[in-house]
Amino acid sequence: MSSMARGALVTDLKASLLDAARAFAAPDDADFLRHLDRAAAALAARRPRTLAGVLTLEADRPNYPAPADMWRYKTTSWGSSYRGNPWDRSWPGRLPQVREIDGELWLMPAPTAHQVAVLGANFPFFYYARHMLGEDAAQTTVSDGDRGLLLLGAQAEAMRELAMRDSVRTASVRDGFSGQMRNNTTAALAQWLAAEFERRAA
Repeated sequence: MSSMARGALVTDLKASLLDAARAFAAPDDADFLRHLDRAAAALAARRPRTLAGVLTLEADRPNYPAPADMWRYKTTSWGSSYRGNPWDRSWPGRLPQVREIDGELWLMPAPTAHQVAVLGANFPFFYYARHMLGEDAAQTTVSDGDRGLLLLGAQAEAMRELAMRDSVRTASVRDGFSGQMRNNTTAALAQWLAAEFERRAA
């Protein structure tokens, strides 16, 4: 099976773009890495990764740093184990809603001292994480089975950039799944590749 390391993915992306690859000449393969990173980002919405995190709450403090790889907040179990009634003195009241804003998790309204005392300062939560492409295959979070889909998404990104430069240029790519040739204007190729990515990711 082909490697999921960044270098191997770049090599195969270049080969799949055929002559169109010559249009991307940034040093250190920066163009191809950008295409792959954007494709990996698109996969986060279609092949989500759920990870766990925990915050240490402080009374009346609403904002906390979000995990660096967070794409979107999912849910929390904080307070779910509480058993009581609204008339109990320990009743925690309305629990905060969580929002992700500019790299921080905001708990609104901020947890009160009473809530922290009753429910605990540890705030466990789940979140959707971005996909990463590592220098080593073991560091890449995209599954081996989605390798072709990742390359397809990267091809779509490459053609989209070429289409913005020249919408009538004719280009060719080799399909990441079947190996078949696709010849068309860059704009049409970009549209076809994007639609194919969406169809196969569904």
